[in-house]
Amino acid sequence: MKFTLSWLKTHLDTDATLDQITDALTALGLEVEGVEDRGAALSAFRIAHVVSAEKHPNADKLRLCMVDTGAGEPVQVVCGAPNARAGIKVVFAAPGTKIPVSGDTLSIGTIRGVESRGMMCSERELLLSDEHNGIIELPADAPVGGSFADWRGLSDPVIEIALTPDRVDCAGVRGVARDLAAAGLGTLKPLAATPVTPAFDNPLKVTLDHPGCPQIAFRLIRGVKNGPSPKWLADRLLAVGLRPISALVDITNYFSLDLCRPLHVFDAAKLNGGITLRATAQGDTLLALNGKEYAPPAGLIGIYDDAHMISMAGVMGGETTGVTADTTDVVLEVATFEPVRIAEAGRALQLDSDARYRFERGVDPANILEKVELATALILDLCGGSAGAVSLTGAEPAWQRTLTLRPARVAALGGVDVPVDEQVRILSVLGFTVTRRDDGVLVADVPSWRRDVEGEADLVEEVLRVNGFDKIPATPLPREVGTPAPALTADQRRRFNARRAAAERGLLESVTWSFVDPKVAALFDGDKDELRLLNPISADLAVMRPSILGTLVPAAGRNAAKGFKDVGLFEVGPAFRDGSEKGQDLVVAGVRAGAAVPRNWSKGERPVDAFDAKGDALAILEAAGAPVANLQVTRDAPGWYHPGRSGVLRLGPTVLGRFGELHPALLEALDVTGPVVAFELFLDAVPAPKKKGGTAKPLLALSPFQPVDRDFAFLVANSTDSDKLLKAAKGADKALISDVSIFDIYEGKGVEPGFKSVALSVTLQPVDKTLTDKEIEDVAAKVVAAVAKATGASLRG
Repeated sequence: MKFTLSWLKTHLDTDATLDQITDALTALGLEVEGVEDRGAALSAFRIAHVVSAEKHPNADKLRLCMVDTGAGEPVQVVCGAPNARAGIKVVFAAPGTKIPVSGDTLSIGTIRGVESRGMMCSERELLLSDEHNGIIELPADAPVGGSFADWRGLSDPVIEIALTPDRVDCAGVRGVARDLAAAGLGTLKPLAATPVTPAFDNPLKVTLDHPGCPQIAFRLIRGVKNGPSPKWLADRLLAVGLRPISALVDITNYFSLDLCRPLHVFDAAKLNGGITLRATAQGDTLLALNGKEYAPPAGLIGIYDDAHMISMAGVMGGETTGVTADTTDVVLEVATFEPVRIAEAGRALQLDSDARYRFERGVDPANILEKVELATALILDLCGGSAGAVSLTGAEPAWQRTLTLRPARVAALGGVDVPVDEQVRILSVLGFTVTRRDDGVLVADVPSWRRDVEGEADLVEEVLRVNGFDKIPATPLPREVGTPAPALTADQRRRFNARRAAAERGLLESVTWSFVDPKVAALFDGDKDELRLLNPISADLAVMRPSILGTLVPAAGRNAAKGFKDVGLFEVGPAFRDGSEKGQDLVVAGVRAGAAVPRNWSKGERPVDAFDAKGDALAILEAAGAPVANLQVTRDAPGWYHPGRSGVLRLGPTVLGRFGELHPALLEALDVTGPVVAFELFLDAVPAPKKKGGTAKPLLALSPFQPVDRDFAFLVANSTDSDKLLKAAKGADKALISDVSIFDIYEGKGVEPGFKSVALSVTLQPVDKTLTDKEIEDVAAKVVAAVAKATGASLRG
């Protein structure tokens, strides 16, 4: 919504400054989106007089003009406008002036060999309209040398506000002025609608046959002259971005913006018979004022004469009955429409207009005759003529509402105590009729233009809004004593961390059924009567799954069958050991199938193996909070894993997980092509972390001394787990040994049958001094002794 400051002051008697008005508008909820000062961009343009206009000596279509700018001797200007002639007043731009339409700075130029020291401007060059067929011609009384912007009223600031859909009353300048008056920035001027005495009876026959139009008024006005609008009207429309067309059309646009009351005028000579408002029918067409033809669906509100459709009610009029410069008799239409009906029509036709914008939000349904009289008076004033009697059809809809306001509710709901007298003043200036009962309750009759006020809370909002939202004290919310409990429990966080770690390893999360075919359950030692469902959804989903792998492995097989052979899946969910209350485990299970490294030119491809599954298992357990460094790996994985290519992760006697390559017999039974590796981790078995000194991470302690690496090769029996060597070596000197890793395992020539050579790399990290050779040898001896004691290994010669 746009309007100028002077336009606002036609409704508001105020001495407030522009800054005070814009601040008050935003405080009232009518947020100011911008203030445009058009006069600043046009301040250099002056009013000038063309003293003479001769033919250019070197061009037939150019004129050599001498122009009096009011600043001394006339200047020479070459102009190609067809209306450039002696005696007219024009808008002059001197060299150095920036032209708004192009942004270029004007300079002294030579045109066809003749010097030109300025420019006479068109409206398009000044961004006033699209008119560019000639230069601007000003009235004879325009002062030569004066500022064009000031004379034209372009120095009047243009204010743009953002409206919420419920404040249609402020889609008119008068509604904005009313809010400012309530805020104490002035007084709302009265709006006098003096009835025009009819000069003749209304000959129009009007039929209202649609429930979406409660009331409509028509008035015939004869003998009008539809010329250009006066300067004040054209300037106001131009300021808000509307192009003046003619006085009659401009009056209808002006009423929409000024009073939020869309009007329409028909050329009476183009009407065929009477006027009927009825539902549109299939096959109806309308050539609208925008030059486009529309075929409205049946059931909308159309306005018809005896021959054809002449208007889409509340949205846009028709071109066949539009007014022109030759119009002498017009029919003025003022109506009330149901907002939903207009919104339905606009959306069906994909047609936007200022009228639709206001009607679909709900214009003031009361006092149609008052708006008819106001519009009639302006038409007669600007276009002349004589008005007939008003034809009023239908009845004013029931908009009356009476609400009550307990004054204490303002403080209770809004947090600020507004005196009762001030509450009454605010509501009264906003148009409410307020009376006070004996019990102190305020009774307010809602004005017809405030469709958004429906209850006591709305009245409270009006008081608070006008009183100033900035006056509501800032009050912090009460805070509970102490630190609030975390949103996630330890188990929930463990599950979340495990799921995230699995995803970071490149596995895709799956959600599968928690029950399987009895034959599949038997493969995982789970076909027990206590796990069978009493009422399964199908025969192949009759047993609660003993392992998530029973559903994940077939899922990997289905992916392979559809061309996704290299796949990694995981699921977090329950697995069932027995039918007891504690027979359910929370498990993170995952499978990898196909290639761990895809086929490539460097021949680095390889299939997945047990160590891929082990890496996944350890990473997820670490994310879940398990002490991975203390885990033991044993060989007693269940029968669905490949013996010798699988393991169990234990913390003492507690099993935290198992991993490895799946048994070929299992894959064959599930009709899945191998190799496939898998892991199963039991989150409920992961011990809770021991809190030492809170949740803060320990300080990073870096040693300034160089670490020392020593390699050892041990001969040990084939049946000995390499993990035992690692743990024994690391425990030989916990203060100095920071890391132990296996870098080689060898069996073959030079090693006795039944034995293997396991090579360890041991890293010594001194903390307080550099190690001497003797200290290094002492630690090495401890490593050899510890490994020999734990595994019976001997140092390889």
